[in-house]
Amino acid sequence: PELSEEPPAEMVKMTKSKTFQAYLPNCHRTYSCIHCRAHLANHDELISKASAFFRDLMNYFLTKMSFQGSQGRAYLFNSVVNVGCGPAEERVLLTGLHAVADIYCENCKTTLGWKYEHAFESSQKYKEGKFIIELAHMIKDNGWE
Repeated sequence: PELSEEPPAEMVKMTKSKTFQAYLPNCHRTYSCIHCRAHLANHDELISKASAFFRDLMNYFLTKMSFQGSQGRAYLFNSVVNVGCGPAEERVLLTGLHAVADIYCENCKTTLGWKYEHAFESSQKYKEGKFIIELAHMIKDNGWE
C-alpha cells in the first residue's frame, strides 16, 4: 500500500481562533480596535491629540477620495501593537511633504491610520516612526472609568 503524505480530508480539522500577536497588560489603560477588540496601544504611548494631526488626517482622506464615515480626530502614538504596515508613499499633507504608510489591524485588516516614515520639513521630523490612529477605529479599554 502506498503511503500518503497528507492525511485524508475527513481527518483534517481546520480551526481559526482569534489570537492577537500582543496583549497589553490589564493594569494599564489601553486602546483597542473598535471592530475586533485587538489591543492597539498603551495610553502611556500617546503623544498628542493636537489639531495638526486633524489637518493631516483630513488631507489624507481628501487625497484618498474617501472620507465617508471619518470622525476626523486622531491620536499620535510612539508605538503600537497588532498593526501591519503597507508600503510608504509620499503625500503632501497640510503640515508638509511626508512619506507615510497606511497601517491596519492585523486581526481584522481594517485600515486604522498611517505611520510617518519620513518628514521632509525639519519642523516635522519628530513625527518620523510615529503612528496616527483615527479615533473612529479605537475603543478605550481597562481602567478608563
